[in-house]
Amino acid sequence: MQIALRKRASIAAPDDSTSTFILTASPQPSPPIASLLLPGDQPSDAGANIMLDGHRQYATAADRIRLPMTFAPGPLASDLARLSAPQWIDHLVQRNYEGTWQALPLRMVAGATHPVMMIYADPTATAFVDAPALAHCPAFGAVLAAFRCPLQTARLMRLTPGSTIREHSDHDLSAEQGMARIHVPVTTNPHVDFRLNGTRIDMAIGETWYLRLADRHSVANQGTTDRVHLVIDCEVNDWLAALLDYGQPGGTIRPISTVAGSIG
Repeated sequence: MQIALRKRASIAAPDDSTSTFILTASPQPSPPIASLLLPGDQPSDAGANIMLDGHRQYATAADRIRLPMTFAPGPLASDLARLSAPQWIDHLVQRNYEGTWQALPLRMVAGATHPVMMIYADPTATAFVDAPALAHCPAFGAVLAAFRCPLQTARLMRLTPGSTIREHSDHDLSAEQGMARIHVPVTTNPHVDFRLNGTRIDMAIGETWYLRLADRHSVANQGTTDRVHLVIDCEVNDWLAALLDYGQPGGTIRPISTVAGSIG
């Protein structure tokens, strides 16, 4: 699925007037969330969390949706270059991969101090805070600020050349269950083979993708450079549902029930 992206709007990164993010809007009639794409617009918490006492559940049709938001590759690469090797932490589920699969926390569960817990997307957690590294990454901070929905964890996920993530599923990661995992590629190469339900997905640097990772998926980096994605876990509210619906090829995303308690 491809979306025509023509109209451009620039948003300066916080504390860095020289960095510019390109957010793209479709030339088609704009959805209710179009104000997100206007220059200088700052996301507001007002109306973002429409949950009462749990996660709202949504009905969807697609297992992959490219969202109408694209971020300029240059500032993303600059932020990545600011980070040091010791900040990367090996993924804790070692049975799911071969080679080197690492994470670097940008947003984490409140109170986490051990490195493993800082990269763990705990489905039972209810409070989340920015990780120390985010203060040095204005581009990544601007990406997170673009989302007008409750954010949980945000991590950089790195898969080195020759490494593979075995096919598996993350049972609580689907819009249908009220949770969405968003991928923004920071660096990649043509030989990264990402499969969801057996079908390959090609994601370019700076694009924004929702992937229903409650389904079976795998990744193989058959290239000679790292694959690094900014991976954001967020709660689906009406704003994000509208964005998903706008990018979805057919069908609608609509609230069908509310699931009390935490997902997991």
